[in-house]
Amino acid sequence: MGAGRAVGLVLGVAADAVLGDPRRGHPVAAFGRVAGAVERVLHRDHRVAGVAHTALLVGGVALAGRAVERASRGNLVAEAATTAVATWVVLGGASLAAEGTAMGRELNAGEVDAARERLPSLCGRDPQRLDTAGLARATVESVAENTSDAVVAPLLWGAVAGVPGLLAYRAANTLDAMVGHRSPRYLRFGWASARLDDVANLVPSRIAALLTTAGAPVVGGSAPQAWSTWRRDAAAHPSPNAGQVEAAFAGALEIRLGGRTVYRHGVEDRPVLGDGRAPDAGHVTRAVELSRVVGAGAALLAAVVALFAGRRSSRG
Repeated sequence: MGAGRAVGLVLGVAADAVLGDPRRGHPVAAFGRVAGAVERVLHRDHRVAGVAHTALLVGGVALAGRAVERASRGNLVAEAATTAVATWVVLGGASLAAEGTAMGRELNAGEVDAARERLPSLCGRDPQRLDTAGLARATVESVAENTSDAVVAPLLWGAVAGVPGLLAYRAANTLDAMVGHRSPRYLRFGWASARLDDVANLVPSRIAALLTTAGAPVVGGSAPQAWSTWRRDAAAHPSPNAGQVEAAFAGALEIRLGGRTVYRHGVEDRPVLGDGRAPDAGHVTRAVELSRVVGAGAALLAAVVALFAGRRSSRG
């Protein structure tokens, strides 16, 4: 199982890099539609309803993944193929890099209106209230957070839990994006999805910060600054996980992140991460490069973990 899983993870990463997201009928989008339909039935302004919503959807996806993995067990090619397809489906590294690169290009050209139109594909902030500097900061923070959420975390969950881990993680992360924010409608109903996503990303976000620190010199950044900023500033962020990798990116690129953050559902005054200057279009481009480096490191680490876990399982 370990070899098939490891090979499948690497093939899935390669498929994401070469093919990007599926152009039609993306399974994550389909899951989102199902989740929306279930929400319309179950929604109540209560945590219990949210727990039922999260358990039904994430549990159902995990069981489906378990059935797929059991059907391919014992066949190395089938194990690798099913893991590769699941990995390709859940990863978002290529689309993240493409959107970040396009944003950097538009900001560098002074095309602020185009950059504002693009921002919702990266994060949920209100683009009409952001200038060039605000758009650059929002993009770097989104690239940092999504490097952990859309690349590092699914690969690590795939390494330790195979296809069920890949699919269940992406389901939990998608639900968090849909209902896990603090708007009046989702403050209680989305609590379970938000907390599950926090738990699922607790370890991956810190590994992502470590990989960011290690990869900083590859993009001309500072590994010592990434380490010190991560250790000093991460805990001040309101998210127990996003702050880890955002602080590491801030230090690696020697910039300043955080501060007043405007969402459609309200405003958050976040602590400042890092000591450098405010990010600009060039930092957006470098953040994308750093994201790619971190993703490559995560793929290698996931393959090693999968091999090790498979050997331990066979011994047991």
